[in-house]
Amino acid sequence: MPIDAIDRQIIEATQSGLPLVEQPYVEVAQQIGISEAEVMQRICAMQEKDIIRRIGVVPNHYALGYKANGMTVWDVPDEHIAELGKKIGTLEFVSHCYQRPRFLPEWPYNLFAMVHAGTKEEAMQQVDVIAELLGDMNRQHDVLFSTKILKKTGLRLKSK
Repeated sequence: MPIDAIDRQIIEATQSGLPLVEQPYVEVAQQIGISEAEVMQRICAMQEKDIIRRIGVVPNHYALGYKANGMTVWDVPDEHIAELGKKIGTLEFVSHCYQRPRFLPEWPYNLFAMVHAGTKEEAMQQVDVIAELLGDMNRQHDVLFSTKILKKTGLRLKSK
């Protein structure tokens, strides 16, 4: 789905993050030379057309005091993954939870949940909570702790 020049300018102005000011959309509007209302209308239209999938915050967990960030991986029955994922996803210490394909025999895990804690010991207590929640549905699991922050970015348009 093609975009016009103004939509492209909005994407280029926001793709690395919104300006860190009190009214970021006003600043984007001023940068492009249109009204804030038009910026908002165009962003909403691009979201409805799936040109923009989402607008969200990407926190630096380390700066927030979460030094033990672990991707928990679980082997659960495929027929129960939707209900189990919803339960895990509601836990306050889980930032995201999703299904991924298994790659047997090396990788039996199909349910992933990211946990955040101040220490590895606290994170392992969170893993125990998830294991208890899953009960007999947990056939096996592991935790992969991050050692550094990787840059999280989506597609970036090049300036014309």
